[in-house]
Parts: sequence; C-alpha cells; structure tokens
Amino acid sequence: MAPPRRSRFRDGSRRGICGFTLIELLVALAVMSMLAMLSWRSIDGMNRTQTLTQQRADELLRLQAALGQWHADLDALVYTDELNPLEFDGKLLRMTRRDSVDNGLNSAGVRVVAWSRQNRADAPGAQWMRWQSAPVQRRDELAEAWQRATEWAESGAADGRDSAVALAGIDQWQLFYHRGETWGNSLSSVGNESAGVLTVSEGSIPNGVRLVLTLTPGQGLAGTLVRDWVRPTLQAGRT
Repeated sequence: MAPPRRSRFRDGSRRGICGFTLIELLVALAVMSMLAMLSWRSIDGMNRTQTLTQQRADELLRLQAALGQWHADLDALVYTDELNPLEFDGKLLRMTRRDSVDNGLNSAGVRVVAWSRQNRADAPGAQWMRWQSAPVQRRDELAEAWQRATEWAESGAADGRDSAVALAGIDQWQLFYHRGETWGNSLSSVGNESAGVLTVSEGSIPNGVRLVLTLTPGQGLAGTLVRDWVRPTLQAGRT
C-alpha cells in the first residue's frame, strides 16, 4: 500500500511561519546599535555646537555692553575743580562723571568710576572690571570715593556703598590720549602735557581716548580690540 501523500498546502504553511535565524537577529541588532550610536553622536555634536554658539553670542553681547558703558562714562566726564576728571596710572583708571538723572532717583550728583584689570577667584584669568561709587554731592564724599577706588583696585573688594562687575577676560589693556595733533601713550609725555596725571583743569580732558584691549586666548572672542572715543564737545577744526 502506497504511503499517504503530504499536502503541499501544509508544507507551504510551515515554510510561511518560519522566523529569522539567530545570525539574522544578531546582524539586525548590530545594525540598529550602529544607527543608534551614529544618531547619538550627531545629537551630541549639535548640542556642543549650539552651546559654543550661545557662549560666543553671550560673550559678544557682554563685550558690546562693556564698550557701551565705557563710552557712556567718557561722554559723562565732568570737571569738579577738585580732582583730575581722568587719571590713569597704568593699572587703574579713575574718572569723575555726572550721575545719570534717568535712573529713577533723579540724582544730580557725581560718581567716581574706576576701570581696572584684576585676577578673580571666581573667573579664569584676569578680568576687565568696572567699579563705581554711590552718587556724591559733597567734597569730602568725593575725596573719599576717589580713595575707595584705589583701595578696590588693590584688594578687589567693593565697599557696600559701591558696586563692581567683571566685564571681559583680557590679558592686558592700554590707553592713549589724543592731545594737540598726536596720539600719545597716557603714561608718556609724547602728545600730553604730563606723564599719566594731567593738570587739574577743565582742559585736562583729552580730545580723544584710544582703548586697546588684548582679549584672553581660548575664549569665544580673542585678539586685539581697538576703540576710539572723541570728546563730544570737541569742535571741528580744533585740536
């Protein structure tokens, strides 16, 4: 008696329900792992790029704000008949400026403002910093604030009446004054009436001030930055 014949339909059904082999599963898992790794690296690279871009944008805005404040301080220089309106010793720049009347206090006093390069424990490298006193209206208060600016430059600590802020990382800074027809180093006699300290008079404010900043390498912004300020009251054709 002949053996029963198997149904082709049943054999086809068995072949249809066969799954992947172990090797195929391992290959699929390896491919998926590689895709996941590549995706993670791509996302990580995008995050790093976004962080670096934001850091550089923040540094640029901070530096722009610092230079804006620098020009505003020079524009507001005022002669007090007591102190040099602008005095630089190579490390510390002190100035007397009119207090803003738009700060909500309606103050018509005078502020002592100081700029300096200082090393700080909470920031890498040296920082270009700005200090300002509270508004003063009496001679003794002005002299005291002038002295506090010097003490701040030496200690780095601001009195409770004063405020100080770090603006940008710098390696060094220089100032040049424009007097007569030439630019001269603020600490030399070339183009200036005296070395560093000018005679106390309304004319002791130079016609122009050139600021040269050497930014700290390794930041988002680096290199040398030069900004010129021209006295607003300077008349065309006069030196």
